[in-house]
Amino acid sequence: MKERDSESFESLSHQVLPNTSNSTHMIQMAMANSGSSAAAQAGQDQPDRSKWLLDCPEPPSPWHELKRQVKGSFLTKAKKFKSLQKQPFPKQILSILQAIFPIFGWCRNYKLTMFKNDLMAGLTLASLCIPQSIGYATLAKLDPQYGLYTSVVPPLIYALMGTSREIAIGPVAVVSLLISSMLQKLIDPETDPLGYKKLVLTTTFFAGIFQASFGLFRLGFLVDFLSHAAIVGFMGGAAIVIGLQQLKGLLGITNFTTNTDIVSVLRAVWKSCQQQWSPHTFILGCSFLSFILITRFIGKKYKKLFWLPAIAPLIAVVVSTLMVFLTKADEHGVKTVRHIKGGLNPISIHDLDFNTPHLGQIAKIGLIIAIVALTEAIAVGRSFAGIKGYRLDGNKEMVAIGFMNVLGSFTSCYAATGSFSRTAVNFAAGCETAMSNIVMAVTVFVALECLTRLLYYTPIAILASIILSALPGLININEAIHIWKVDKFDFLALIGAFFGVLFASVEIGLLVAVVISFAKIILISIRPGIETLGRMPGTDTFTDTNQYPMTVKTPGVLIFRVKSALLCFANASSIEERIMGWVDEEEEEENTKSNAKRKILFVVLDMSNLINVDTSGITALLELHNKLIKTGVELVIVNPKWQVIHKLNQAKFVDRIGGKVYLTIGEALDACFGLKV
Repeated sequence: MKERDSESFESLSHQVLPNTSNSTHMIQMAMANSGSSAAAQAGQDQPDRSKWLLDCPEPPSPWHELKRQVKGSFLTKAKKFKSLQKQPFPKQILSILQAIFPIFGWCRNYKLTMFKNDLMAGLTLASLCIPQSIGYATLAKLDPQYGLYTSVVPPLIYALMGTSREIAIGPVAVVSLLISSMLQKLIDPETDPLGYKKLVLTTTFFAGIFQASFGLFRLGFLVDFLSHAAIVGFMGGAAIVIGLQQLKGLLGITNFTTNTDIVSVLRAVWKSCQQQWSPHTFILGCSFLSFILITRFIGKKYKKLFWLPAIAPLIAVVVSTLMVFLTKADEHGVKTVRHIKGGLNPISIHDLDFNTPHLGQIAKIGLIIAIVALTEAIAVGRSFAGIKGYRLDGNKEMVAIGFMNVLGSFTSCYAATGSFSRTAVNFAAGCETAMSNIVMAVTVFVALECLTRLLYYTPIAILASIILSALPGLININEAIHIWKVDKFDFLALIGAFFGVLFASVEIGLLVAVVISFAKIILISIRPGIETLGRMPGTDTFTDTNQYPMTVKTPGVLIFRVKSALLCFANASSIEERIMGWVDEEEEEENTKSNAKRKILFVVLDMSNLINVDTSGITALLELHNKLIKTGVELVIVNPKWQVIHKLNQAKFVDRIGGKVYLTIGEALDACFGLKV
């Protein structure tokens, strides 16, 4: 068959066909020369094979598909429940607890050597977490103790319910920026700190409810609305905005703008520097920022010294506090933290305000924070789970993060999530399980009970330098370059998010990224690509002629494949026009090469990519068929999917084209040329 086709097509491609009748005559001669008996046998076989497509059973309706999925889900749960009932009662209780609280699964095999590693990792984590938490609380426009509160209860809840072994839970820079930038538009934290605190806790409650709902109802796809490229751009822009805002603490500026865009921040810095700023604060902050960055460089160069950059922020806090206390620098313009309320997290259920006129806006902000926090946490968790070689349960992660934020809002915590920088430290320190989070939480609690008074003289410039030292990890230039090389449209989403955050606001940056991502999907749907196919030499495989220039075109035939999964109202007219344009262009090109009036006999439409078609798509196919018939060209359909062929049959489209529906392109060509013979 292959030899027959290649010989006949080659002979046809080297001959000039003067008119339609001559074209048919030459095809007949070529096929006759290559063996009329084989062509006759092919013509007899193809209609029988086409019946496999035309006589297939009716596909299930969308309602049946939905019912099957729901039934399958319930059957799976019912089977698990039946197998659970067969177990003794104590094992039933243990299985239920393991499903809700994974800690009951891994703690049974927990050993002393594992605890030693987790203890070391947890203490290392706490040394980094304590100064960072205080700094992130100030970034969120809250009192410093709220950052420490957020590093106690949420890590404990996550250790009970989470599935990641390495992720470090607590406040993070991006979420802190989101909270301050969006909530301060509703209430000024300077004039009404109590009202602002209530808004923050209520927002955290809503964020937790949304996150838990995503996991319980398996709505994790909502998190994917923020693409990877959008997250890279958003994180980079947010890092620069956070860094610029830390100039207030680093320069000792008193009055500062509440806007987050780069123009407003730089204008505020310029005005403040002309009026009043503290050189002592600036020198102190820059000195310890340099110290932290140097230790980080040493830790990267010498892997055994991973603990050095982890404890560097704590060393900076201790040393700078002693320096201010001994030199009384606070009397010379160096601003300090002053009072930090110690003790266990106070209960804050009564602070949740559901009667506020801003409730709708709070819920919207909670949804944004929920999605951003989940995106960061799951990305971090999956990265390190892949390194360790185990599977992270995305739905359980969402439920765990959601519940820890709901319960956190009851205990004076603001929105927490997984931190990449602290997770990397936790991993490098050799953590074995989520016990490292428990150790960290206990250590922070001890600090709250015993050490808060010692932080009275801690300079605010040191907190600013700690936040600044963590920002380079949020700017991923290599990934941005990689995205540019791979997908220019994704890079456009990255740039949109980056500049949106930088020059407008955080929410505008997110909105721009989502809009560009959706525009990409819509554009691909409305203007899908169309491939012209040719036969690979010596094979029965038909591929894109642009991708494989060595392919051989079949004389008298144009073969197209639509690069879309759906032929619908959005793209049907475009596809029809492009195919007709291609046919006219091909005929004009052939007419200029010879005196032939016509050379195109068939248009073969490969539907192997299409999974569904709507009424607009069927109407466009009918119009395409009618236009082709008027020009003497026949339309042939190849390999339609189950739903597609069923709808084409229902619309009587198959009858309109004379039943020319085939399994493969090769069979379609054999059958059509056989009929011509």
